[in-house]
Amino acid sequence: MQSTPNREKYILVDCDGVCLDWEQAFFMWMHHRTLEPAVENYKELYNVNEWYGLDRETGKRLVAEFNASAAMGFLPPLRDAQWYIKMLAEKHGYQFIAVTSMSSDPFAQKLRISNLKKLFGEHTFAEYHILGCGDDKDEILMELSNKYEGCWWVEDKPANAIVGNDLGYNSILVEHTHNMNMNLPEEIQVVRNWEEIYALITE
Repeated sequence: MQSTPNREKYILVDCDGVCLDWEQAFFMWMHHRTLEPAVENYKELYNVNEWYGLDRETGKRLVAEFNASAAMGFLPPLRDAQWYIKMLAEKHGYQFIAVTSMSSDPFAQKLRISNLKKLFGEHTFAEYHILGCGDDKDEILMELSNKYEGCWWVEDKPANAIVGNDLGYNSILVEHTHNMNMNLPEEIQVVRNWEEIYALITE
């Protein structure tokens, strides 16, 4: 008979913009291709094509190319994520469930898993759910809610945080310049860093 998981000890997380600094890695990747942001306020914008003054399809193609590249094995941690995620895992016994829309390329997926293990610990993540580039998370979040409803769900995309909230997760939104001042349900907590997430979860 399969045992029921201790739901209080699982944290579902998006990866890019939550655990990993995807933006900085992408800027460096584009810099090596001699492409620089075309507008000064690019950090306030969400879509890559707006950052670089490109058409939408070209922006999507570049993101997909980057997300399927070897760079996925070497993304740096976001802000203080490495310290506090390891603290939650090693000191408090939490396990993490990765839910990330990255790439359907199997080699890129293996590099993402390797990157997460290298930064946060070999056994910190109990599950990896890696979707295609730009894929919606509604279906996987619904599927996982059968097992993890009531757990924390950490995202940086407001729409995904709202979906999680509607499905019964305790949603947390990691603040970035591009997602500030969004109209969110009051149940969703907005944080600036993992120190604040750590305080919420362990209080």
